[in-house]
Amino acid sequence: MEMDFKGLSRDKVLKLLKRVKREDLTYDSGKILGSMCTSPHPLAKEVFCEFIESNLGDPGLFKGTRALEKDVIRMIGELLADPNVVGHVVTGGTEANLMAMRAARNITGLAEPEIIVPRSAHFSFKKAAEILRLNLKEAALGPDYRVDVDSVVELLSSNTVAIVGIAGTTELGLVDPIPELSRLCEDEGVYLHVDAALGGFIIPFLKEAGYDLPDFDFRLDGVTSVTIDPHKMGLAPIPSGCIVFRGQEYLDSMSIETPYLTEKQQSTIVGTRSGASAAATWAIMKYMGHEGYIRVVKDSMRITQFLARELKRCGFELVTEPQLNIVAFNSPDMSPEALAYELELRGWSVSISSYPPAVRIVLMPHIKKEHVKAFMEDLTGI
Repeated sequence: MEMDFKGLSRDKVLKLLKRVKREDLTYDSGKILGSMCTSPHPLAKEVFCEFIESNLGDPGLFKGTRALEKDVIRMIGELLADPNVVGHVVTGGTEANLMAMRAARNITGLAEPEIIVPRSAHFSFKKAAEILRLNLKEAALGPDYRVDVDSVVELLSSNTVAIVGIAGTTELGLVDPIPELSRLCEDEGVYLHVDAALGGFIIPFLKEAGYDLPDFDFRLDGVTSVTIDPHKMGLAPIPSGCIVFRGQEYLDSMSIETPYLTEKQQSTIVGTRSGASAAATWAIMKYMGHEGYIRVVKDSMRITQFLARELKRCGFELVTEPQLNIVAFNSPDMSPEALAYELELRGWSVSISSYPPAVRIVLMPHIKKEHVKAFMEDLTGI
């Protein structure tokens, strides 16, 4: 559609947008079953709009918003067992992982840097390797689909600048043996990054609720940095991710001069950076508190377990028992691709895991029990 010479009326523009929006799926429908994002809380959306003009790329102009970002990082740090962490609110897990790999490369200063990631790692690490000219090595997974620490050890070399562990794998929602990776990294003097984009707003609250889950955060001395996404289970609007580091030296290693801005050093990937994300994340974290998030994650896990039971009862095979709020399964009669296609015809948007191939369902807070029942009715009717 071309831009008109004479502008359209406000009502005409909104009418056109309403027509376009009908093509989008909505979280409230319960039909989005393959996404790790969800409908943001109404309060967070309201605050986001209120702070839409703020730019944290030039923070001296927006000192109040910058204070909110620092407060968010402090709250994230407390959640991850170290209130003294440093970091930023960024666009999401991809940018956060890129920053972590950049810090690891820069602070090490090796001529031919290598990173070791699990086979289950998010594709953002491939982007980071390409952009930063890192040699990416993939560690094998064990029979439980978590990273095999022995495989990581075999891949270690004098050029290794970072090892990555995942707390909530993208495809299966599993938590790697981060304590073992931490001990290894301590012994070898290697940077350990934990990608907890999904699990960061789940695991701490489930542990508070009595779930038995491993440590993955700054309680472990070997952990150097953590990615955590408030726009997933944190109920913040997109885009809102966070990267946090154990010490200021990691931010300093990425810092460049910005002579015409109000602050003369900048360590983030992007320059202009929305303060609305930081303000909305601050608002929803203060509003929810530990109690609110415990309720949210327990509800999602109850629905996850309900779906897992129903699938097994109806003859479907789970890839693994769900550890977080992802269920991957296969049909005895159809390939994952064929089954996903049939579900799409019935209005359901699922995704397919690559290893192993399976239909993948993410039980985010917008998914309710009635949605799961309707899904199972359609699934068993195929």
